[in-house]
Amino acid sequence: MPSERIDLTRRAEPHDLPEWMDEPCSYEEFRACLIDLAHVNRLTLASRPMLHWLDTLIASHPQSQPLRIVDVGSGGGDMLRSIARWAKRRSIAVELTGIDLNPYASRAAREFTPASLHIAWVTGDAFSYTQPCDAVISSLFTHHLSEPEIVRFLTWMETVAQRGWFVNDLARETTPYQLFSILAAAAGWHKFVRHDGPVSFRRAFREDDWQRMVVAAGIAPQSITLERWTPGRLCVGKLR
Repeated sequence: MPSERIDLTRRAEPHDLPEWMDEPCSYEEFRACLIDLAHVNRLTLASRPMLHWLDTLIASHPQSQPLRIVDVGSGGGDMLRSIARWAKRRSIAVELTGIDLNPYASRAAREFTPASLHIAWVTGDAFSYTQPCDAVISSLFTHHLSEPEIVRFLTWMETVAQRGWFVNDLARETTPYQLFSILAAAAGWHKFVRHDGPVSFRRAFREDDWQRMVVAAGIAPQSITLERWTPGRLCVGKLR
């Protein structure tokens, strides 16, 4: 655990506090980092908020067509693989697409994903993605963006997501920040994960951050849900 006192009252912007996995590296380094991030996500039950939101979505919108879901910043693809299994358990037809700007992410996601799941992996900028979709989701993506970029992302989701959108990210709080630092060191996770996890919490959010950005994106605050999930998650979403 870092010994210095960390100020978590204000969000650190990405340009002031970089993450190592966002810097140039080899595919082997990036792939190893994604494997350990998937371990972190399983241990912290990271898919729970997303799957709960999808349960709410399908309850209010009975399916007549495949549910088209786009995951922005999809990384190694573990969130979409969880959704594919969720859909299979419920006999729901889905069309799943993961988008990531880093070509290593799509390469790794294809490597990690059984062909039977039929998930499409796209390398590129989400803002240039023009295919129609029902839901846009993201997990541990928005803390990689500056506040103006997040406002743009919210505005884009409002435009393209026909039935709703959901952002699954971190809560900027002392306890999860400290616990992650201890756990990552004890587990011996990849050096990127040990460094970037605490940085991610410092670049994460509190409720007033999301309320401010939602308003800046022209979205009515009363139309969104804003919920904390243990451990250390703060999620914002909207259903139409």
